[in-house]
Amino acid sequence: MKHLKSIYTLTILMLISTITWSQEENVTITIDTLTSEVYMLTGQGGNIGLYVNTTNTFMIDDQFARLSPKIKQAIATITNQPITYLFNTHMHGDHTGGNAEFNTNTTTLIAQDNVRKSLEQRISEKPELSKDILPEISFSEELKLYQDDETIMAFHVHNAHTNGDAMIYFMKNNVLHMGDTYFSGRYPYIDLDNGGSVDGYITAQKKALMLIDDHTVIIPGHGRPSNKKELTTYIAMLEDIKNNTLKAIESGKTLEQIKTDTSISGTYDTDYGTGFINPEKLRSTFYTSLKK
Repeated sequence: MKHLKSIYTLTILMLISTITWSQEENVTITIDTLTSEVYMLTGQGGNIGLYVNTTNTFMIDDQFARLSPKIKQAIATITNQPITYLFNTHMHGDHTGGNAEFNTNTTTLIAQDNVRKSLEQRISEKPELSKDILPEISFSEELKLYQDDETIMAFHVHNAHTNGDAMIYFMKNNVLHMGDTYFSGRYPYIDLDNGGSVDGYITAQKKALMLIDDHTVIIPGHGRPSNKKELTTYIAMLEDIKNNTLKAIESGKTLEQIKTDTSISGTYDTDYGTGFINPEKLRSTFYTSLKK
């Protein structure tokens, strides 16, 4: 029996290894040229932003560690300049997983204060992790960097996707990286366990709306490049679902009833509900966040 159990366990481990290898092999890093200096890289995980000037490179997020070689190869097709700064929009592993692989002696890692705290906690739980995953520079509310004739402005938005979200705006290029405070073309993942909230998420998007204009290119955390018009529509969608959820809560509906109540989000489910967050998960998140 023990022998059969060992064979079964080994088979499962081999299957998991094969799946992981297959997933990695099947990932292709694609590049969108947004301006003459700003690019978006898509692979598996959060969208990567890349600003390239005459002397160095500014990178936003880095997906998973196992994809770092492919990401580096893709970047090499754009520039041979060193990555001077690497910025994390928040703490999730599909945006910070490659930190140690990119955080070299020539690269400075930057994030909001709460991101560093979360990554420190990750190390305390997994001591085998390298301290290179930690930002060398963190900030509370705002940070500006000046690169050639570009001004890069990073600013914290509170309790949106998480408790440590930051957006990065390239002023001259007019490109805004919103991290996971925006899931273009799909329902958002709002991480309630790590400080996210429905109200904070909508407020963050409205803050972005005040900053940008009709010509701004938006890099979302997930999904295709977007713009002000699409973000405006997205905010209206979230506010409508929020209002419908609040009415359902006020009428005395329970979580289980709201999860199955398609009238709350049904208008948008076909267009936005086919991603990682399906309509039932979304309604559950909205109920949990808005229930007082």
